[in-house]
Amino acid sequence: MGNQKTNERSNKSRRKFIKLGLMSSVTVVTGIGIASTITSEEKKISSEGKNKNLGKKIRLLTPEGKMVEVNETNINKYPEALITPEESRKGIPNRKFVMVIDLAKCKNARSCVEACQKAHQLDFNEEFIKIQLIKNNDESCNYWFPKPCFHCDEPPCVTVCPTGATFKRDDNIVLVDAERCIGCKFCVTSCPYSARIFNWGHKDKFDNKEIPYSPETSVPASEGTIMKCDFCPDMLRQGKLPHCAKACPMGVIYFGDKNEDIVTNGEETVRFSQLIKDRGGYRHLEHLGTKPNVYYLPAVNRQFPLERGFNIDEDILERYKDVDSVKEFIKQHKV
Repeated sequence: MGNQKTNERSNKSRRKFIKLGLMSSVTVVTGIGIASTITSEEKKISSEGKNKNLGKKIRLLTPEGKMVEVNETNINKYPEALITPEESRKGIPNRKFVMVIDLAKCKNARSCVEACQKAHQLDFNEEFIKIQLIKNNDESCNYWFPKPCFHCDEPPCVTVCPTGATFKRDDNIVLVDAERCIGCKFCVTSCPYSARIFNWGHKDKFDNKEIPYSPETSVPASEGTIMKCDFCPDMLRQGKLPHCAKACPMGVIYFGDKNEDIVTNGEETVRFSQLIKDRGGYRHLEHLGTKPNVYYLPAVNRQFPLERGFNIDEDILERYKDVDSVKEFIKQHKV
């Protein structure tokens, strides 16, 4: 009975989050892309006299509120791909996206890293979100610290970029347009969070032209350009959470809209301001004045022992082998 009530509250929480509108503008933005694709293709088929036996018919609602019937083969299955580099600079209207990371819940499951790598076609050693092992002082204990791009309100990377490849949108998101990037790496050196990756050489995956390039997807990447965490705006336009937040099994990552004062980890939906106040939320390296849009909840009353985070791939364990606490875990055969 208790689980049933919990599930009911969770479902109501999700419905409330959707109703209040993380993505109230999604249907229109995405719908325009779908409608334009349908219209052009249907006209083409009609003019060529090939509008018979094209498959299953599907009814769709256009942005103008009209119901249309189209062939299934003419539906654009990747509406986010139609967000061009020019359109990607506009952002999603009336939104101020924020992320909150609960350090007490993180056990280095790395599901967030892997989901991000898959979505952005990254290699094993390429990480938009890094899981670091942090220790604040000699008397404290280590804890796991997920670190994405912080999408600052005062981003130094944007200030130093000579071509405008790195840009800040009104919805708080900072993106990189690879078509403008000249690989000068000024943004890399100016970022105090080391959030950027440089593509040093050509890779076969860069030649994938099945989906048109967009700064909102960062795919396909190209040689000699910069990549980084992008808050997954292609997912946001579809009313979905970023890949990292969606994949985390522990509910570590909350994401939402500061304008509406709501964030969710997919299971729990809460007021952003209340969460920060009640849990003592803070921003990493606040004194630098970059005004990040990623907040952290302190690693107090941790839900998992630190050593559980080392039950992972040996290549990942190699990163922490020189940490004193890790040496002790290895000595005690805990990892």
